[in-house]
Amino acid sequence: MEGAKIPYKMLSQDAYSSWLGIEILTCEIGHVKVGMTIRKEMLNSMNYAHGGISYSLADTAFGFTANTHGKYAVSIETSVNHIEALEEGDYITAEATVNLQKKKVGFNIVEVKRGDELVALFKGVVYRTTKDWKE
Repeated sequence: MEGAKIPYKMLSQDAYSSWLGIEILTCEIGHVKVGMTIRKEMLNSMNYAHGGISYSLADTAFGFTANTHGKYAVSIETSVNHIEALEEGDYITAEATVNLQKKKVGFNIVEVKRGDELVALFKGVVYRTTKDWKE
């Protein structure tokens, strides 16, 4: 399967990312940018977006990007730094800015932004399996 098509297949089978309202904005091998809008049901007790929301958006961009190389890639380590609070109605994007693929592991840094403002940084490592994505 062509690498740039893989994230679309992944999203079509991903109930959680679909519930979040994630959309693919750009997609090519080694690079995926996704976006979504913060909804009321995503807010915490302080009326800001739960940290898991920006984490989930970044994790989706990370997973999609890692899989564009044509092999099933599974997360083995991730972390996130939350920089700014997010509110209902905010539109945020997540984009891999560093992408290094080795034979068995891949490394990504994902920037989460509200417009041009950096709101979170995510780092992830994937294990690349030998299984190919198929149509």
